[in-house]
Amino acid sequence: MEAKRSLLAIFLLLSFLSISTAAPTRKTRTRKPCKSTVFYFHDIIYNGHNAKNATSAIVGSPQWGNKTILTGQNHFGDLVVFDDPITLDNNLHSKPVGRAQGFYIYDKKDIFTAWLGFSFVFNSTQHKGSINFAGADPLMNKTRDISVIGGTGDFFMARGVATLMTDAFEGEAYFRLRTDINLYECW
Repeated sequence: MEAKRSLLAIFLLLSFLSISTAAPTRKTRTRKPCKSTVFYFHDIIYNGHNAKNATSAIVGSPQWGNKTILTGQNHFGDLVVFDDPITLDNNLHSKPVGRAQGFYIYDKKDIFTAWLGFSFVFNSTQHKGSINFAGADPLMNKTRDISVIGGTGDFFMARGVATLMTDAFEGEAYFRLRTDINLYECW
């Protein structure tokens, strides 16, 4: 009888150990990016006098605004579409590796901020495909994070974070953004 109890206890112990080691373990997500890269995009907004060089234009404005000059009150209500060159360095005249295409909406009266939705569309031998971005852009912050929400080609189904930094600002006609992209899901 005692031998049966010992055998049963050993069997239960082994069963318990095999179940606990066979149970699926939870994978922890790595916080290290699978791909990191830096690009610059250059925005030249149409101001009524620069149609030849402009890469963006106001397509919507509040009733008190117009479509050639950004409105007062932190540009609140202006909707701007853009097709800006992307370069590997901060020189506007460097060879573009693609285009930043999308829109931004100035969305607050009391502070200078915008909401962005755009894609980097690549056309170089180095990169093929696109990266898609969306998110709030509190322009007065030195750096701002927006979401990488997808991509195609070399960036198929990419997910991550893009840190934006205003690298240059020349009045209301030109700005350059440095875009540090860290992808955490790469296929």
